[in-house]
Amino acid sequence: MNPTIAARSRFDVWAPKAQSVTLVANGTNYPMVSREGSWWEAPEAPASGEVDYGYLIDGADQPVPDPRSRRQPEGVHKLSRTFDAGAYSWGDSSWASPGLDGNVIYEMHIGTFTPEGTLDAAIGKLDYLAGLGVQYVELLPVNAFNGTHNWGYDGVLWYAVQETYGGPEAYQRFVDAAHQRGLGVIQDVVYNHLGPSGNYLGLFAPYLTEGKSNTWGDSLNLDGPLSDEVRRYVVENLLMWFRDYHVDGLRLDAVHALHDERAIHILEEFAVETDRCAAELGKPLFLVAESDLNNARLIAPRGVGGYGLAGQWSDDFHHAAHVNVTGETVGYYEDFDSIGALAKVYTEGFFHNGTWSSFRERSHGRPIDPARHSLHQLVVCTQNHDQIGNRAAGDRISASLNTAQLAQAAALNIAGPFTPMLFMGEEYGALTPWPFFTSHPEPELGKATAEGRLREFEKMGWDPDTVPNPQDPETFVSAKLNWTEQERPEQARLLNIYRELIALRRKNKDLHNPDFTSVKVSFDEDQRWLVLHRGGTAVVVNFADREREIPVAAKKVLLSTEPGESMGDGTVSLPAHGTAIVKV
Repeated sequence: MNPTIAARSRFDVWAPKAQSVTLVANGTNYPMVSREGSWWEAPEAPASGEVDYGYLIDGADQPVPDPRSRRQPEGVHKLSRTFDAGAYSWGDSSWASPGLDGNVIYEMHIGTFTPEGTLDAAIGKLDYLAGLGVQYVELLPVNAFNGTHNWGYDGVLWYAVQETYGGPEAYQRFVDAAHQRGLGVIQDVVYNHLGPSGNYLGLFAPYLTEGKSNTWGDSLNLDGPLSDEVRRYVVENLLMWFRDYHVDGLRLDAVHALHDERAIHILEEFAVETDRCAAELGKPLFLVAESDLNNARLIAPRGVGGYGLAGQWSDDFHHAAHVNVTGETVGYYEDFDSIGALAKVYTEGFFHNGTWSSFRERSHGRPIDPARHSLHQLVVCTQNHDQIGNRAAGDRISASLNTAQLAQAAALNIAGPFTPMLFMGEEYGALTPWPFFTSHPEPELGKATAEGRLREFEKMGWDPDTVPNPQDPETFVSAKLNWTEQERPEQARLLNIYRELIALRRKNKDLHNPDFTSVKVSFDEDQRWLVLHRGGTAVVVNFADREREIPVAAKKVLLSTEPGESMGDGTVSLPAHGTAIVKV
């Protein structure tokens, strides 16, 4: 580690762009002095106690927040506040993380998970999640952003927990409470861009690189001049979640947008630092990448030229399952319009593994080597925040499918070979939408964001007239879960199916086998059925809208999502959109 970093005091700040820096702490100005490496220090600054503070750069009139701010009690444009992460008394010493083990992940957005939209309110639902049987809760980004609500991907102060969610100590309480209930925590982090409002990093140092932009703005300076300190800024943030907040894993947002031409890619550095931290803390820690590249190099061992991440998302499973359950084939769904596409994903991990992508108008992806990879390294879903929120109206599949079809989607995911993930409310067929919502205080920014959103997804064919205004507060309110929906008979039945599926996955060794070679698939495109073979267990799926007799030599039905199944001589009969898990 850089010795100048190791010796930092509480108000030191890296500011190679500045000619002068003054610390404003509890209303008093403290001139700062520059030392080696363009780090600035204030020798006379308060050494202890809670302090509200900021920095005057080059004689400016208004102080700006600390790039490493741990609290922003009045928003991202105001003063930072110190936070002692070590003051919290943890009660999770008995928690033992299983690592990324193939059990179910539950994705949630704190602001819409409960009516209150806070971390403390979410603690009240943890017993419910433990009863559902999931292994991990995955939180959408919680770092500080401008405004009162958004998805979380417009954060500008990565070290601070959003105050409207409850701030950093509430986050510690949440993780502690989850661990005490046997639930691990995965935090979604965004290192590929910063939000459009409240980003003052450019006043201090070249954190961003102009001319190397991605969909959401300028890219992080990971390989240009002075990028050593920028990389360390990000790595230290990554380690903060593990050390100060006891998080078990991190989901890395859109890593394909991380521009890095160094010999050691930042993702490999992340993995190395995570492994070191895991050894230091004596517990498993892991990283899961969201990537649009279908490149298994991300999760390949470093010894064979990979980056060594624990896992990555696979959108191909979502697309193949979505098409076969819903019949929707517009935009990026077009290539997945067959049961064979789902069969290929089940057996090979990716559908596009060097094949032509009509949506991209080029070949895409590369094959996964089954000898070097585990099935559990691919995190999959039939619904998530992107796949719902990126639709015109933010409509869930529950808006158009019946209970049998929703249960079928659940079985394809939870009884499938990969690591399944659910999106909050999916387990009971929530009817509340989850549209794109923002709260930019600047009207022009709100307008630009909404227009950019429409352009980004114009190839999907969504009707612009059906898109809710993301700046309308009612758009945000509409996304909040309505927990009373569970009381309706069909939704209560679906919730019970989810519980049974998750319980079966946990206890059935065949369904939990991480070996790629354990997966075999048979299917009939015309009759619209598929059988996923996992050792002595088979998942039998009827996609047709009428009863089908499917060739499976079943000995016992372990679970059925729809009444009316029957076993014959070497066959299983399933009603329309029925799914059964059987012993063979």
